[in-house]
Amino acid sequence: MTTFRLPDLGEGLTEAELLLWHVGPGDLVVEDQALLVVVTGKAQVEIPSPLTGRVTRLLANEGDWVPVGEPLLDIDTDAEPRSTDIVGRPPEAQPARAPAPADAPTRVSPAVRAVARELGVDLEGLVGSGPGGALQAEDVRNAAARAAGSQPLDGVRRGMAQVMARAGDAAVATVVDDADVDHWDPSEDHDARLVCAMVRACRVVPALNAWFDPSTQSRTLHRHVDIAVVFDGDGGPYVPVLRDAGARPAAELREELAHLRSSRHHRRARIDQLGRATITLLDFGEHGGRYATPMVIPPQVATLGVGRLASRVVAIEGEPRVRRLLPLSLSIDHRVVSGGEATRFLTAVIEALERPEIVPG
Repeated sequence: MTTFRLPDLGEGLTEAELLLWHVGPGDLVVEDQALLVVVTGKAQVEIPSPLTGRVTRLLANEGDWVPVGEPLLDIDTDAEPRSTDIVGRPPEAQPARAPAPADAPTRVSPAVRAVARELGVDLEGLVGSGPGGALQAEDVRNAAARAAGSQPLDGVRRGMAQVMARAGDAAVATVVDDADVDHWDPSEDHDARLVCAMVRACRVVPALNAWFDPSTQSRTLHRHVDIAVVFDGDGGPYVPVLRDAGARPAAELREELAHLRSSRHHRRARIDQLGRATITLLDFGEHGGRYATPMVIPPQVATLGVGRLASRVVAIEGEPRVRRLLPLSLSIDHRVVSGGEATRFLTAVIEALERPEIVPG
């Protein structure tokens, strides 16, 4: 018999909310099969099974807050498979339903149901603002905000509070500037360009691709560049990590970034996509804003924030010109990164963004 415990989810998170079980007692599971989904301040995370066996007992319930290292379930690794075994939990039989009337509202999506579950909102009676009266995540959040009295933090915000509390330890300083990206194709997604530019800057100024340990007054300079990319997803931030970005061609980066961006609405990530980032990219310009003071998440020492791309008048050779400018805000942990290192890093990012031959489109 093996007891499976909640693994370390990275970024100093000490607990997670158990959102959904995929298995139940008596189920046969195989290695790497998804067992459950938990909610953190970064994403909804599917936890895979580390082994093959039969589930004998669940040790936590949906909605429970489970500390890292606490038991989740027992698995009998010596159990013999039966001919009637179904891997995982089969869907529960549902009574037949009469066809919905023509004017019935659109079915609520799983992503919206997840937001409602996290916020404790009863969907019965809510009026949707989407096409055909469909409920949207924003409808659920608005209903939660209208509820009287104080509310406990849901899984997303509780995890976010833990991360931000640790971020308060950093001595944050921010330097800002603009990149002239007038040569960019307006229809092109610029995520991959930003990632490639950050990789180049990390090679020019490796001090920002690092971790700092204040307890030992030491830092770790990383050869690989693992970039945490912050997306604004339904129900909260979605922060997957782009692994070893410097070793991957631009086309591959574009493909994975497009997949991650499309995944932000349900905030679902694998456990290997979370934590242990070496630097963070925060593109807040989608919703507006020019400059910001991005938080630095320990043990990382830098976060690059990207504002809204806009056309502005600039002086070129003494003449006014309208150019498309991308605002950049680089925050550092000034305990271990100097101002000179920060400005050199930002200059390297801008140079890469402004020269298409350096960063392939």
